[in-house]
Amino acid sequence: FGSSHFGSSLWYRSLPQPSTSSTAAMTARLKKSRHLRGQVSNGRGRIGKHRKHPGGCGNAGGQHHHRINFDKYHPGYFGKVGMRNFHLIKHSKVIPTINVDKLWSLVSEQTRTYYKEHTDKAPVIDVVKAGFMKVTGKGQLPEQPVIVKARYFTKEAEVKIKEAGGVCVLCA
Repeated sequence: FGSSHFGSSLWYRSLPQPSTSSTAAMTARLKKSRHLRGQVSNGRGRIGKHRKHPGGCGNAGGQHHHRINFDKYHPGYFGKVGMRNFHLIKHSKVIPTINVDKLWSLVSEQTRTYYKEHTDKAPVIDVVKAGFMKVTGKGQLPEQPVIVKARYFTKEAEVKIKEAGGVCVLCA
C-alpha cells in the first residue's frame, strides 16, 4: 500500500507530461473522453445517437438530402457546359511573337557588321527557325536592309522593315 500512487502527494509527477510539439498526439489523461467516462451518451445526447456516417460518406446526397448546401455554396457543381471537343489540340492557337527591335538578336553581331559593309546583299533572318511565328512592330530597326521570313507580320512591323530597306517574306 505504501508504494501506491495515491499515498504520495507527488503521484502526478510519475505521469507522462504533455509534449509542446504540435505534431504529437494529445495526452490521453487530458482528453474530454476521460472526464465523460461513466456518462451514458458521452456528451452526444440520448435521442440522436452518435452513429458512424448518418448523412452518408463524402459528397453523398448532393442532389438529395444535402441539396440546399450544394446549391447554396457550390452552384454549378452538377451538370455539363458547352460542347465536347474529342481531339482537342491545345497548342493550335499559340502564336509565339517577336518584336522588330529583337530581330537582330537572332543573328550574330559579326553577321550584322559584315552586311553593314557589304550593302549589295542582305541577311536572311528566318524567324520560324528560331521558334517564332509572328513579327510584331514594337521598337526600332537599324537602318540596314534585311530579309525577314515569318508566318505572320503586323502592319507596323511590315512598315518598319520596309522603311529600313528590307523585305517581308511569308512562309508556311
